[in-house]
Amino acid sequence: MWPYPVQVRRVVRIAGTLVLVAGLLVVTWGAVIWRWQDPVTALVTRYEQSKLRDDFEERTALYRRQQQALTAKTVEAAGKAAMKRKIAAEARRYRLGTHEGETLGRLRIPRLGLNIIVVEGTRSATLKKGPGHDGRTFLPGEGKLVYIAGHRTTYGAPFGHIDDLRPGDQVTLELPYATYRYRISKHRIVKADQLEVLRSRGREELALQACWPRFFASHRYIAYAQPVAVTPAG
Repeated sequence: MWPYPVQVRRVVRIAGTLVLVAGLLVVTWGAVIWRWQDPVTALVTRYEQSKLRDDFEERTALYRRQQQALTAKTVEAAGKAAMKRKIAAEARRYRLGTHEGETLGRLRIPRLGLNIIVVEGTRSATLKKGPGHDGRTFLPGEGKLVYIAGHRTTYGAPFGHIDDLRPGDQVTLELPYATYRYRISKHRIVKADQLEVLRSRGREELALQACWPRFFASHRYIAYAQPVAVTPAG
């Protein structure tokens, strides 16, 4: 005969059922994150992005009002070479005037269905808001490396499917002083401590980075894109 009273057996069965259900929930939760993203942290990023979008629109409108008249005069007076120099100067001024956690620009990647605000900096708290520009690199128009990192499974997972990018895919980065259009050219996977990837190779180039593989931070997946067009503000 079963040595324990009915009440004890009932408690054991209930406990066993709860453990089984908990296990199934954990497995399901893991599968959701693996296939899509962490829905809880995604809400945090969605809230931050709503504030960043408003801030970016205000910042862009103010910047363009200040620069529009000067831009028109520059184009008329000196042509394309002068415009290139002017944009480079504006890019440097904008970079130096933008600080950790502040709105930087808008990133669009049709292949990923991505339309998101990029912030300045790559600290942990900053990347909860959205993809972050590494302050050790430059901005479009300066003729050097532009490096942007983003989460892969949490906080909206903006680069969750970065490995779906293919050569020729379009990437647009809109800033107050100009809008730049790029095309993906290649990708590479490097170790997390290979900081040489942050060095500019002497030409305009956009790098998009996320952790590799999913759920691990031992390596970095970097997609590179080359500039194909620029539209100055105004």
